[in-house]
Amino acid sequence: MNETLSMVEQAPGRLRETPPVAVIDIGSNSVRLVAYEGLTRTPTAIFNEKVLCGLGRGVTTTGKLAPAATDKALRALRRFRVLCDTMQVENVHVLATAAARDASNGPEFLREAASICRAQVRLLSGKQEAHFSAEGVLSGFWRPDGLVGDLGGGSLELVELHGARIGSGVTLPLGGLALQDRSGSAVKKADKLTKQAFDGIPDLLKRAEGRNFYAVGGTWRALARLHMAQKGYPLRVMHAYTIPAREAQEFCRLVRLVSPDTLSEIASVSDERRPLLPYGALVLENLIRKAKPKNVVISASGVREGLLHHLLPSGVRQRDPLISAAAEFGLLRARSPRHGYELAEWTDRLLETSGLDEDALDRRLRHAACHLGDIGWRAHPDYRGEQTLNIIANANISGLDHAGRGFLALAIFYRHEGLVDSAISPRIRELVSTRLLDRARVLGAAMRVAYILSAAMPGVLPQTPIAVEGKKLVLHIPEDMRDLGGDRVQNRLKTLARLLGREAVMDVA
Repeated sequence: MNETLSMVEQAPGRLRETPPVAVIDIGSNSVRLVAYEGLTRTPTAIFNEKVLCGLGRGVTTTGKLAPAATDKALRALRRFRVLCDTMQVENVHVLATAAARDASNGPEFLREAASICRAQVRLLSGKQEAHFSAEGVLSGFWRPDGLVGDLGGGSLELVELHGARIGSGVTLPLGGLALQDRSGSAVKKADKLTKQAFDGIPDLLKRAEGRNFYAVGGTWRALARLHMAQKGYPLRVMHAYTIPAREAQEFCRLVRLVSPDTLSEIASVSDERRPLLPYGALVLENLIRKAKPKNVVISASGVREGLLHHLLPSGVRQRDPLISAAAEFGLLRARSPRHGYELAEWTDRLLETSGLDEDALDRRLRHAACHLGDIGWRAHPDYRGEQTLNIIANANISGLDHAGRGFLALAIFYRHEGLVDSAISPRIRELVSTRLLDRARVLGAAMRVAYILSAAMPGVLPQTPIAVEGKKLVLHIPEDMRDLGGDRVQNRLKTLARLLGREAVMDVA
């Protein structure tokens, strides 16, 4: 607790002392600049822009980067360098991948790129690209397990990931642009080339069976966005969007067989990327058929976030991304960040004695909710519940799945509005199981006791512990604080006690 809070205590009004950091990613399809608030466990982008240059188009057939593509890329890099200067970015990391790696005139292009960016360009090998993609997934998920696939314009990188252990990666020439060029834009030939490539790595694909497949890359995110639209999914958050493998396989077959223009929300996919959708769908369909994963999980974190994760001290890398992100929200928006830590400890005792089973995942979700419990206090009182629900459900928070997002959003809604479901979209409730919904109600009710008791200020909850004692839910209040225990506290305590099947008691001593 002290380590995190010291950042605010030492620098009032600022989240951290570290300067912004930027990554320029020179890919086969796009050139992108992402500037981040700082080098942290949960990097937050303050600026994000991409230019679809198509550097990889034609490289597999001509062996060279096309002049029009390099001109467009260099113009983008000049703009990106000015933007970095404007944002006072001190450290600019420049990465280049398959197109620059495979083209005969790639070195010449990279020398000019380095001059423009005033930074060394790191040309990643296929294995290095796979490794950083895996680190990107590791940065955005808590203890991921499965196979990571990063589909770019020039290549597909695959690497096994088990927690913090990253296997050796492989690179296949199955990027959308490369596959389109090699097949002469013939989907049947592209299908044959894809199957041949996967036949060469049977052991790696076999190890993915029954585990998650983490999909990285813009084309696969575009496919997932279309899948969301087809289903009428209640969230628009891409990170951790999960599709059962069989369903993903069937959707990919649909995408490659029909005209993309017939799909819902196709306008959300850029004109430049649409022609690559059938190839991305083809690669994913064949991969699922060969590897037999349980789910396809979309990762918004890739090579860029993987590089930043790699640069962190080992102790910081080991932190839980969900708790780190939630605590930073509390630092930025809550009346007292310290209160969030005290609330987590206060509810620890309540849950330990309640008889409700709580595993490690439940506990981390509850602790994250405690950090987020007061981020909506500046909103109008009549809309705090609704606005906070929407903020949390769509927040840039990693390290949790969409069911976890639903739990956090609902718990904080109940904390503001009481146990009233009528104002909540039923689609949000669809994200969570009945068990998680019940836990959200219990935690929301507990927060209603805590906040009316403490006024969101630190120092009160440690002196007023709450616990289930036999058939009673007992809130202990010391004698010198007895006047805190008014009727509103008593009424909210009764509501919480009813949820737990206990009798509410305030013990003043």
